[in-house]
Amino acid sequence: MSRSTRAIIDPDALRTNYRQLKPANGAGAIAVIKADAYGHGAVFVARALGAECDCFAVAICEEAVPLRAAGIVHPVLILEGPHDAEDCNIAARENFILMVHNRYQLNWLSKLSDTKRPRVWLKVDTGMHRLGFAPDEIATLFEEYQWLKRTECVLASHFACADEPQDDFNTHQFARFNEVAETLGLPICMANSAATLTQPMSQGMWCRLGIGLYGASPVNGVSAEEYGLVAAMQLKAQVIALHNVARGESVGYGRDWVAPRDSVIATVGIGYADGYPRHCPSGTPVIIRGQRAPLVGRVSMDMITIDVTGIEGVALQDDVELWGARLPVDEVAGWAGTISYELISRVSSRVPRDSR
Repeated sequence: MSRSTRAIIDPDALRTNYRQLKPANGAGAIAVIKADAYGHGAVFVARALGAECDCFAVAICEEAVPLRAAGIVHPVLILEGPHDAEDCNIAARENFILMVHNRYQLNWLSKLSDTKRPRVWLKVDTGMHRLGFAPDEIATLFEEYQWLKRTECVLASHFACADEPQDDFNTHQFARFNEVAETLGLPICMANSAATLTQPMSQGMWCRLGIGLYGASPVNGVSAEEYGLVAAMQLKAQVIALHNVARGESVGYGRDWVAPRDSVIATVGIGYADGYPRHCPSGTPVIIRGQRAPLVGRVSMDMITIDVTGIEGVALQDDVELWGARLPVDEVAGWAGTISYELISRVSSRVPRDSR
């Protein structure tokens, strides 16, 4: 490839994070690889974790089918359940587990025989109010749809504030959820990465490992490093131009940044079309020659400009780390006014994924 912009994915980091997050109490750990494994490559991540992962999860059936084509044989949980009746047939054939959250889905499944019906989990809405049945509906569903008792059913729910462990709403949600599960004697799946680390009582039979698996912090105000998590993605590009810019001269669209001194500006071959956030302001750090340098001027579609004044020896084709082991993606997300989930999942398809 002529351009060296790339996302380097570290399989050892993925395995380290999985082991760090997997509960010691024997609960199953589901690796969430939706959105192409948060931009890391779903097939690559599944293969990297295949020897030790209990189950994978994706959002929709279309994300799961390529895993089977790539030879991934693990159970795969479809978090949004079937979007039409054919998804139910695909799930039965491919050993997918469907997370069911409405009666349309239950009615599609009711038309299948027990031998043709996939495993089903029920989503319980404990306060997130996106998907799921109300807690007081669950017992009725088991009476109406008797076949549910024959599907190894698990109850699942989702915390609204797991990244804020002290929020009382977490306790409220889990109490409602656990009451239903205990009444019906059913296993549960509620803990995500944050809850797995901070609310062990919610781990149940299964936990879902998402953002923490990729080495970003799942808990506000606590670094990934404090949890022993390692960055799985290093986003890199190279210097493609160098310019001497006199004091008072501007750089980039809109003349937003004006040099406060005579400066050396490096142009780097990455931009918002590659997934680097357009809304990163001047001052957002990058790493070059082992030192931090600030972004200056607006992010362009294919390029950014950084101030390398005072950094010795900067040259064309020098590597620049946009985020990774030396620059946490959580920090860059803070500068961009967003979250790490968005940054890593938005790295575009024109950025090759390489492995270490």
